[in-house]
Amino acid sequence: MLNDNLTLDGKTVLVTGAAGFIGANLVKRLLNEVSGIKVVGIDSITDYYDVNIKYERLKEIDALGKNWTFVKGNIADKKTIYELFRMHKPQVVVNLAAQAGVRYSITNPDAYIESNLIGFYNIIEACRHSYDDGSEGVLHLVYASSSSVYGSNKKVPYSTEDKVDNPVSLYAATKKSNELMAHAYSKLYNIPSTGLRFFTVYGPAGRPDMAYFGFTDKLRNGKTISIFNYGNCKRDFTYIDDIVEGVIRVIRHAPERKTGEDGLPVPPYKVYNIGNNSPENLLDFVTILQEELIAAKVLPEDYDFEAHKELVPMQPGDVPVTYADTTPLEEDFGFKPNTSLREGLRRFAQWYAGYYGTI
Repeated sequence: MLNDNLTLDGKTVLVTGAAGFIGANLVKRLLNEVSGIKVVGIDSITDYYDVNIKYERLKEIDALGKNWTFVKGNIADKKTIYELFRMHKPQVVVNLAAQAGVRYSITNPDAYIESNLIGFYNIIEACRHSYDDGSEGVLHLVYASSSSVYGSNKKVPYSTEDKVDNPVSLYAATKKSNELMAHAYSKLYNIPSTGLRFFTVYGPAGRPDMAYFGFTDKLRNGKTISIFNYGNCKRDFTYIDDIVEGVIRVIRHAPERKTGEDGLPVPPYKVYNIGNNSPENLLDFVTILQEELIAAKVLPEDYDFEAHKELVPMQPGDVPVTYADTTPLEEDFGFKPNTSLREGLRRFAQWYAGYYGTI
């Protein structure tokens, strides 16, 4: 197991996408648990989904009354990013800002180029220049990748050793590009960087565009839900608290800087999967969700579920299975996500009932 080589106590941490699902939960953990930490967040708060949920997350962070600064801005704006780095001089950068979603990348590709490519470029360029004039600079760049990079890979579970050169969506292509850009900058400028391939993150106050949230909205309103690939999909659902725990453990060990035989830096670069290592059948998932929504009084006990579901073909860009090999994460950090799907969906259903009301 790797030993921590980076303490967060007293450090300044920049979290992009701080009003997002993972970002906000990470910020709360850092502020609550790390002594003397200063967290700077940036988020453009796009209307890709209900902005009220984003503002609700920020309100929860503000209520902590801790050392927290929020900037509403776009990481694709280089001037904004450079000014942020100049003012706050972050020692750790966690880049979670991105345009997410496979299907949306088909209808609105511009958003992915702007945020995931131009935005990420601005972040790593700012990390590079943080070392100017002999400054200590950024000690660790941690950034979000995605299980989507595996495309239609037939080999399961998905390993970070697998070749991932055949993305089946623009979203996946941009995330693979992030990994390639980070590797190049790690090599050229000795920037310690770690990419995290997240697998279907879910939980309370999550993203409304995700299946579990969208299904709940439709069922509650008496609409029919579409279950893709006729229900023959499997997803490695990963509860938000497990994701955040993994991110924090990874932050605390920056890849070591080393010099190769050629006298040049060996890229201080790593990529990990964070998933449950236990894919769930979509039909089983929907059954558990229904049961927990009834228990939370979001749906009535006599809800006719069969009348509100429709089995449909696979959508373009989707894949039939996601399945994480988390062995490297376990070996290096002694951690494996372990929240059961039922427990995670129960917490979501209870939050949903509290936020939107019961029947």
